[in-house]
Amino acid sequence: MDRTPEQKNNKKDNAFVRAMKAIFVRDIRGKLLAVLIGGLIWVVTVGLGVADSESSVGINDMFFISFAANIVREFTDDAGAASAGSIIVSVLDIILLICLVYFIIRFLGKNNAMPIMKFFVIIAFAGIILTSALFDFPVMGSLFSYGVLLVFIAIIIMFPQELRRTMWKLASKTGTETFNVEYDCTEEELRKAVADIVKAVLNMSKDNVGALIVITTQSVPQHILDSGTELGAKLSQPLIECLFNTGADLHDGAVFIHGDKILAAGCFLPLSQNQNLPKELGTRHRAALGISEQYSVLTIVVSEETGVISVARDGNLDRYYDASMLTDVIEQTYGLKANQSGRKRKFRARRKTDGGEE
Repeated sequence: MDRTPEQKNNKKDNAFVRAMKAIFVRDIRGKLLAVLIGGLIWVVTVGLGVADSESSVGINDMFFISFAANIVREFTDDAGAASAGSIIVSVLDIILLICLVYFIIRFLGKNNAMPIMKFFVIIAFAGIILTSALFDFPVMGSLFSYGVLLVFIAIIIMFPQELRRTMWKLASKTGTETFNVEYDCTEEELRKAVADIVKAVLNMSKDNVGALIVITTQSVPQHILDSGTELGAKLSQPLIECLFNTGADLHDGAVFIHGDKILAAGCFLPLSQNQNLPKELGTRHRAALGISEQYSVLTIVVSEETGVISVARDGNLDRYYDASMLTDVIEQTYGLKANQSGRKRKFRARRKTDGGEE
């Protein structure tokens, strides 16, 4: 169905509003901190002559005059006049540096490591001073000239799991939220699978039966599926409830679902190390959050103690889901319904033909 010009304009307006909110509203404290730190690093680096081997700063020169002269030189041409090209390049340099600092702040914040940020800042400024033309330390200057490499090595040593998680999430996502997912079933069968999942979850919630269901639209590492029992069975409400029956051998692990098929049951999931989770949430909730932190999946949890239904995705855990909310989020995951950003995922399903199904 073709959109009217008004609908197209509204969509553009909404996209513009979302972009403005993402830039100026979301995580404003982190962005202001990145602007402050990034701006200071740029000013000190340029002012002390670290970024330019021809800077006029020296130990016998007047410090503040030379410092200011180095900064002014970044915005002027060889003749000393203001240059549009130099200004644009310098502004872009500042913006890219701020973006890099903001990425580091976000990375440390998500992994509960923000207290380490002050050490990174201290090391950065120490490296700038020791490698500057002002002091010209031969040994320390050479060591800190490789400061960026040392920082990356430190991050790799300190956060191996977090880096692996980030790479998996980047590798499992395309440039936009519209992508093709292939299911070996029709759309009607997919909608029936959604209904069966919701009914099974509601029944287990009513009876306080603990459950952990992972719905995946993409591939999951084989070692996770191998930790349980591979089934490849047609999904149904009774089968899901049977797998989580406390008398069943597989009830403690997770059930993996793709389309209308149960891939495996009794699987062991990586646990989240998030220290901000409420204390009343146990291993099942940590497992749900852990798998959603590392892979693009939707995880449904039923609490054995309270019967509360929770959903984990993109490293976030939301609780107290009802039937309508659960149906919506599963349909969004399957591409049967537009997601919250207004885009709808596409999928290829087996279509009905006169001779049967293709």
